[in-house]
Amino acid sequence: MNLRDVPGARERRVATGGIELCVVELGEASRPTIVLVHGYPDSKEVWTQVAVRLAEEWHVVLYDVRGHGESTAPKPLRGGFTLEKLTDDFLAVADAVSPDRPVHLVGHDWGSVQSWEFATVSRTEGRIASFTSMSGPSLDHFGHWIKQRMTRPTPRRVGQLLGQGAKSWYVYLLHTPVLPELAWRGPLGKRWPGILERLEKVPQGDYPTPSLPHDAAHGAWLYRDNVRSRLRRPRADAYAHVPVQLITPTGDVFLSEQLYDGLDAWVPQLTRRSLPAKHWVPRTRPDRIASWVGEFATATESARETGLPMEAGPKGRYAERFGGQLVLVTGAAGGIGRATALAFAGAGARVVAVDRDAEGAERTAEAARRAGAPAAWAEAVDVGDEQAMEKLAARVADAYGVVDVLVNNAGIGLSGPFLDTTTEDWKNVLDVNLWGVIHGCRLFGRQMAERGQGGHIVNTASAAAFQPSRALPAYSTSKAAVLMLSECLRAELAEKSIGVSAICPGIVNTGITSTARFVGTDAAEEQRMRQKAGKLYGARNYPPEKVAAAVLRAVVRNQAVVPVTPESHAVRFLSRVGPGALRGLARLKPPL
Repeated sequence: MNLRDVPGARERRVATGGIELCVVELGEASRPTIVLVHGYPDSKEVWTQVAVRLAEEWHVVLYDVRGHGESTAPKPLRGGFTLEKLTDDFLAVADAVSPDRPVHLVGHDWGSVQSWEFATVSRTEGRIASFTSMSGPSLDHFGHWIKQRMTRPTPRRVGQLLGQGAKSWYVYLLHTPVLPELAWRGPLGKRWPGILERLEKVPQGDYPTPSLPHDAAHGAWLYRDNVRSRLRRPRADAYAHVPVQLITPTGDVFLSEQLYDGLDAWVPQLTRRSLPAKHWVPRTRPDRIASWVGEFATATESARETGLPMEAGPKGRYAERFGGQLVLVTGAAGGIGRATALAFAGAGARVVAVDRDAEGAERTAEAARRAGAPAAWAEAVDVGDEQAMEKLAARVADAYGVVDVLVNNAGIGLSGPFLDTTTEDWKNVLDVNLWGVIHGCRLFGRQMAERGQGGHIVNTASAAAFQPSRALPAYSTSKAAVLMLSECLRAELAEKSIGVSAICPGIVNTGITSTARFVGTDAAEEQRMRQKAGKLYGARNYPPEKVAAAVLRAVVRNQAVVPVTPESHAVRFLSRVGPGALRGLARLKPPL
């Protein structure tokens, strides 16, 4: 979709410093204004999908940076792209589109680099209400970051310098004379759309625009006019005078996350968010970017109107990692599933609570909203039903987006001798405990892979996956299969930046004993065994919230296999160093 094709789009020209900027407005002009500034080698069209979403509630303004898209270029080019002149351009646009109230500023890549200048120089004070930065640091902050590591080197700091230096390879090339222009006007300009599609899953179509070769050739002067001079002599007063939201794509191949260490010293009001994605998030994750920009701008507007301190973004542990992400949890009506859904909600994630108990799933969704989830939904599905799971995956993708974190937690218990376990018993436990995991991994994992921006899958196994037992042949087999499936998937999906973790709880105080089957007994004996098992689990009293905390840590740390309880750690250790001891324990009759 081209901006000109968007209903209600309005184009104007703004004169500044001997050039004309092409400006497009969407949404009602009476609303607060959001200004989107594009990066290199882009034009304003990189923001189209974000702008359309924001325009439903905001006055959205996009403009082609000088020398890009349909804006004219300065003559001569050398010295025509300094941060001072780019600041003049921004002020001219802001005065034209929102003369009476400050604007909310959003920048990506070089749009963020120059927007840091706008947000830290004194002459823009009062013209900016908030600033959202993604994939582009302040050159002043970057300069101080480099100097700090060079004057006080440690192995860690030297490693950070070398790492960022390797990621900045393209900056050195752009400082060479003539070659970048020849490359962009020649083969690189023609192949760039295919390169973006292959490396970052950026869909081809109306982006990049035909102006790409001359945009990229002119944009080389952004680097030549600014980078070396600012990194050598960074400003000492580069403090932000507006609230700042920093969105960090964790898979950005051009910028290290460590580049933003110490940013709090420069930004009094800083909200951090991270996104498992690569560099071009305005095109690959427009839904998430639009939502975060809108939330941050809304929080800023509310603070300005009420005079109260600004509260933006989730505040719980791991909020920076999971805020705004979409997390789907199966078996979420109770126990570990419910605790996990609420833990992600407390970290600001959007939650889809899935369970075959529709009322239980809805109660979890309601509790998730109270716990801090910006949105939560309930879905009633039997995870062992392949067709139902296919419909669920399609419905979730259409209504809420591609899942960022999938937690395959649904499970049922089955105890009793192998010779008393019927084919139907085996089918029931494998349908939920194994096939439910397979369906989830296959359907939602494929969506993650096709999006090309990474993700994470968590599969709930068990300490029983390590420990043979005469009492749990079917259950232990299902959980051992989940563990091996997780290991296989982890190996396969690593190249797609999708992590896979197997969580292995032990005896956890949940309601699984109340629904577990005990084969080879009559109804009365089965009920007695359920009650006794429930008392044992209750006496152990290991809370599901601790398992939920382990799930979040596993995703953050990308852990492969996570034993949770002490007994789970113990049997895993024995399975490695003393499997014979476990085989001996397996022969003991259960205490029920």
